[in-house]
Amino acid sequence: MNAKTKPQTGHHASLDGLLRARSIALVGATERSAWSNGAFANFNRLGYDGNLHMVNPKGGRIHGIAAATSCRSIGQPVDTALLMVPMQAIAETLEDLHDAGIANAVILTSGFAEMGGDGAARQSALSALAREHGIQLLGPNCLGFVNYIDRVPVWTINLPSTLVGNVALVSQSGATASYIAEFAGRQGVGLSYIVSTGNEADLNVARIVDYLIDDHATRVICLFLETSRDAQTLAAAAQRALEVGKPIVALKIGSSQVTARAAQAHTGSLVGDHRVFDAACRQLGIIHVRSIDELVATAGLLSQMRPRNGGVGLLAISGGICEVAADRAEAVGLLLPELALTTQETLKEVMPEFGTPHNPLDITGAAILEPSLFSRSIRALANDPQIDLLACLCDMPSNPAQGYAEQVIAEVGIGFSGIEKQGVLLSVTPRPLVEYSRLLAEQHGIAYVAAGVDRGLKAIANAQWWARKREEDPASAFARPHFTEGSRPQTERQTLDYLASHGVPVIPARMATDATQARVIANELGGQVVLKIASPDIAHKSDVGGVQLNVAAADAADAYRQIRVAVASSCPDARIEGIIVSPMRNKGIELLVGIVRDPQWGLAVAVGLGGIWVELLKDTSLRLLPVTPDDVLAMLDELQAGRLLDGYRGGVVVSRQQLAQVIARIGDAALALGPELLSLEVNPLLATADHVEALDGLVQWQEGTGP
Repeated sequence: MNAKTKPQTGHHASLDGLLRARSIALVGATERSAWSNGAFANFNRLGYDGNLHMVNPKGGRIHGIAAATSCRSIGQPVDTALLMVPMQAIAETLEDLHDAGIANAVILTSGFAEMGGDGAARQSALSALAREHGIQLLGPNCLGFVNYIDRVPVWTINLPSTLVGNVALVSQSGATASYIAEFAGRQGVGLSYIVSTGNEADLNVARIVDYLIDDHATRVICLFLETSRDAQTLAAAAQRALEVGKPIVALKIGSSQVTARAAQAHTGSLVGDHRVFDAACRQLGIIHVRSIDELVATAGLLSQMRPRNGGVGLLAISGGICEVAADRAEAVGLLLPELALTTQETLKEVMPEFGTPHNPLDITGAAILEPSLFSRSIRALANDPQIDLLACLCDMPSNPAQGYAEQVIAEVGIGFSGIEKQGVLLSVTPRPLVEYSRLLAEQHGIAYVAAGVDRGLKAIANAQWWARKREEDPASAFARPHFTEGSRPQTERQTLDYLASHGVPVIPARMATDATQARVIANELGGQVVLKIASPDIAHKSDVGGVQLNVAAADAADAYRQIRVAVASSCPDARIEGIIVSPMRNKGIELLVGIVRDPQWGLAVAVGLGGIWVELLKDTSLRLLPVTPDDVLAMLDELQAGRLLDGYRGGVVVSRQQLAQVIARIGDAALALGPELLSLEVNPLLATADHVEALDGLVQWQEGTGP
């Protein structure tokens, strides 16, 4: 359906004037500019049938069209203006747009926030001026957009060689968008839109995504991100996309730290912006990919079908390829179920005697003489109750000379058309999808992904993950943090006391201010104790000799004095409140629960092995807050060291349910501290068979805040 024939009715119909403009002004048009020449040529290439206006203060004829000297002097309604003027002329040009009643602008001009310093200030002023005049901006420093459905190319470089289709591409980098679009075209993945958002002084990726969710021509939305902006809008849009069944596939670059101010906490060194974004994707149902080819393969598959969450049956004419596919399927988490006995019996009747019924299924070289083995094997596999999707591994022929290959494709088409379950053809190796191959796939009604076995299977795994996500309850996927005004803990003991007030079990502790008092407290606690320096200036106590473990009551006074001497030597200016004396805990699994504030997404929680292991192994799972106990159970499953919780080699068997409850409470306690909290860390959180207990706590606040 041509989107032009069906007006948009969604949340951001106001973007129609930009992305579906019927009248466009090229401001700063001149035949001496490669940008202007390229932009104008694109309107002819794509067949734009709206009204074009050239604007240049000198007037004359530009690109064969009489130029207006200003937007005010056009004398006709204009939906969108493409600004190709010097940076110094932008403010005056926006005034002109306002006077002319033009409500949308695409700004090619650079020299703003991408330069930092003064550039950021110029962009801030630009945003304020646009808001004042009621003008929506795309850019600055962006290449524009292409609406392939309505043939609207406000695009300043050569149009990418691609197909018209149902995949929208939204990118913060215009040049990268062009590369992705070209590659998508070679893979046979057609586009509905390309939108380059540039510096995002006004319109950003999140708002474009929200618009595209209601676009009837778009089936899949692809994102290329350099940074995350407007996380709340993107989160709300992603949840809406999940509800209506429109997949979002995102590739994000960069692995910078959440914030340098959190470096003092272990968590700060373990949680980078890319990991926070990954956690957001997990919770919001955004398919997070790691490469351009995975992005295109996943979008290409989803543009043709919606794989369900179930078992996959694979077949090929090569035993070697079947083995490669089996290895890759396991690596990406695809379920290849064992074939039912009835399926095996059916396949024995279909295949030659030397064939072995198995999943993946090698239909053997006998298919060279008998191509119908493909269709008959597909039908047999499709009858297996554990298989929901059939993937045939075979290259699509690229020219009419490959007669046998065409017979195979015809039989694959017959096989897929004769079953109720889904079927897809995956190329064995990555290859371009030429026109002949594309038409052949259409002729036989075959969904085809030309990305090769590796990326093809990963695309299926991504699609199945998305299908599982759609089945989940989205209520707890993402929420704006709620908090209550209250105390601002600063020291370790204040932090543990605060956690205890939120239902988190914490270790008993008492403060000693001299050696004698330390011995008295140790005697009263009974058994071995641990002594730790109490100072708001010392984050990692063991690094400065501020911890003594397994101390007998009789030795507590000496341990107290040793700590004071060591700390005085290492940190002579540190403020000392005393020394905390607590019972010594020896049995159990030590975990880290670290919470760090991301500038865009808010508080994120990391869970992993605690103590010294957290930095050595860097084995953590991450989510955005809030989390439910079920969310935490999923996090524990993701840990490579998760088996330690289940009594590995005779170790302690931890109650995962109890542990998940406590970690969720720690997350809720962090949210309640409000927007000034920078990080909160419990390390270690000790878990045993029947008890979970916070042994140490550390809080950091945004600069200039605190108690």
